[in-house]
Amino acid sequence: MSTELPTKMTAIEIVGKGGPEVLVPATRPVPTPGQNEVLVKVAAAGINRPDIMQRQGRYPPPPGVTDIPGLEIAGVVAAIGPGVKRWNLGDRVCALVAGGGYGEYCLAPAPQVLPIPNGLMFTQAAALPETTFTVWTNLFETAALATDERVLIHGGSGGIGTTGIQLAHAFGATVYPTAGSEEKCAACRDLGADLAINHQTQDFGAVIKDATNGEGVDVILDMVGGAYVQRGIDILRPGGRMVLISFLLGSKADLDLTPVLRNRLSIFGSTLRARPVAEKGAIAASVEQSVWPLVAAGRFSSVIDREFPLAQAAQAHAYMESGAHFGKIVLTTG
Repeated sequence: MSTELPTKMTAIEIVGKGGPEVLVPATRPVPTPGQNEVLVKVAAAGINRPDIMQRQGRYPPPPGVTDIPGLEIAGVVAAIGPGVKRWNLGDRVCALVAGGGYGEYCLAPAPQVLPIPNGLMFTQAAALPETTFTVWTNLFETAALATDERVLIHGGSGGIGTTGIQLAHAFGATVYPTAGSEEKCAACRDLGADLAINHQTQDFGAVIKDATNGEGVDVILDMVGGAYVQRGIDILRPGGRMVLISFLLGSKADLDLTPVLRNRLSIFGSTLRARPVAEKGAIAASVEQSVWPLVAAGRFSSVIDREFPLAQAAQAHAYMESGAHFGKIVLTTG
């Protein structure tokens, strides 16, 4: 079921492995929704670190997924595939997708689609799915972060970090993010961080030990990898949990695992993109139940640093790679 749709759309192609310049606007067919899919007329799409990795040739889309990058979108339902029951034409929605977000239209599995909370603009909503799904499943489902526990969040100034700070604070945890400047640390504290650590000038392990009287933290959300893994192991309390979600400093590390045994530590690895729709749909349901009420109550919001027109995706990637941003970068189609 659909309204009158164009046959062609503008989308961003990756014309070769490389820098931002390989992102080029192109004309593509408007896709047709299949079983249990909806077609969204995209108003805005969030930019995420995996998009950069895909552009560099280090994170290819799963089999059968479009080569158009983009993992989160917001817009209106433009067409509905067979089997879709919840959504209607014209519904304002946001969605986690496995690809295709950098286009004027994008397919989304119906279970991964969520209503846009009342009062949110499309740009705000487009910055929600990837970060909320990631933080919720990793911090609260996998690591089981509990009220009154301590959590260290690396990359506190990015989309995952700003989301993690707000949600961990909202659920009563003590939050210690790392960030790359005093200005970013101050902004992290404004979001609810109890103590923000400037990783350019401070040793986060020493700061954590000092702040906790030598006890350490219960949970670490680590997107850095490399030597940070051992440094994290060394500051986890007995029963502590570390979740690895990316490897900005590399996927290899020289580890002493003795503390893992002695302190009964758990180390988890996690990605979202290749998970089955049923799993991502279950996460979507949990996010809608547990996070969307916080949005409605004004206790959590996406942090938008800057917006770029879709045709300027290359400039948006260059800006993300500069590290100057705080929060999310969003592409708009209007």
